[in-house]
Amino acid sequence: MLWFSVLCSALPLCGQENGTYNAYSPYSIYGIGDISKEGSAYNKSMGGVGIATRNRRFVNFMNPAAVTARDSSSFMADFGLVQKNTIYRQNDLRSGNNTFNIYNFVISFPIYKSSAFMVGISPFSDVGYNIQLKETDQDIIGQTGNITYNTYGEGSIYQLFFAGGVTFWKRFSIGAQGTYYFGTLDKIYNVDYSETSYSSLNSGYNLMPRGFTGKFGLQYQQPLGNDISLVVGATYRMKTKLKGRTVYYENKVTSEVVDTLIYDERLNGTDNSMSIAGELGIGVSVRQGEKWSAEFNYLRSDWRNSGFDNYDGYNVAGASTFSSTVSQSFRAGFEIVPNRNDIRYYLRRCAYRAGVYYDQAYYKLDGNMVNSVGVTLGVTLPVFKWYNGLTIGIDAGQRGSLRGNMVRERYVTFVVGFNIFDIWFQKPRYN
Repeated sequence: MLWFSVLCSALPLCGQENGTYNAYSPYSIYGIGDISKEGSAYNKSMGGVGIATRNRRFVNFMNPAAVTARDSSSFMADFGLVQKNTIYRQNDLRSGNNTFNIYNFVISFPIYKSSAFMVGISPFSDVGYNIQLKETDQDIIGQTGNITYNTYGEGSIYQLFFAGGVTFWKRFSIGAQGTYYFGTLDKIYNVDYSETSYSSLNSGYNLMPRGFTGKFGLQYQQPLGNDISLVVGATYRMKTKLKGRTVYYENKVTSEVVDTLIYDERLNGTDNSMSIAGELGIGVSVRQGEKWSAEFNYLRSDWRNSGFDNYDGYNVAGASTFSSTVSQSFRAGFEIVPNRNDIRYYLRRCAYRAGVYYDQAYYKLDGNMVNSVGVTLGVTLPVFKWYNGLTIGIDAGQRGSLRGNMVRERYVTFVVGFNIFDIWFQKPRYN
């Protein structure tokens, strides 16, 4: 479709529009959109680390083995919100956008002695873009009048997960997680003529992918003396064949009639269909009691055989060419608590965090890697008793560059997490 090539060449022409998006980026036009960075506000404010985190005060769902890091008989929950502000630029073109949405909800509780369970929901990927181009060159379009090319998309794929873990010999923890992917992605394309004698075109894809996968994790904690311990962690998410449906529709509109074409195709999960790539993650952390901790994570995922390049509704054919590739992520974070038990100065009981990250997306644009780099800051404010708290984080970074047909995104993201903690089955001393 020639008009779609023109749209792709106008990739950066996006801005604030009426509508609600979980995420907003011209890069999300490809595949299943932008992959969300996993973790709660606690993880996000430390650069996104968590594979080697064992902290009994927070729910850490980045590694299913970490669910056993808790007080006995404790019930924990985490609820998060995220708000993102982005400035886009390509050459002399600039625009901006902001989004706001609920991010995650997770609960966790013990099962028996050194074992525990958690269940939750969070976004896996998001689609959000609105690109528009107007053509007015009469030498090219003759008597057709002005032509407006527009493509927009929205929707999310969510992951509903449940996980359990157990600790052996007080040092070695293993965990397993089942994840169900579901959601709807809408990608719409329009061509409108100002001359009413020409038929306008409205077409699009309604994508409903589904899938189930497993994730496994382990952590080993080694005391080093002086209340310092070393934790080594690893996770592996299995490759998932996607099922579901793809509905394509096309409407040719004139002042008198609408011609409609619709077809419905089912994804069957065979070798010729699409898949969500597997992911390997490793991490190492050093911790001194509840005073401070430092952690480094590395994640790698190979999407080259995902099938997005060749599947209608997920691929992008035109002047700008997307292609699947290998995604990688390098993350580091640090946390410090001046005095957890200070009864005089409230700010000394707060947990302060900082982090950095470098991410490579699972796609290329015109052969160029789409990279992200950023810094994070955060704090957890204790609330009431136990480990209840309010976590506030900031993520400032940049994605893409000004090379070729790429878009540079500079963003500031605010995350808020509510950490809920309670003790179950307490026996009162006095009735």
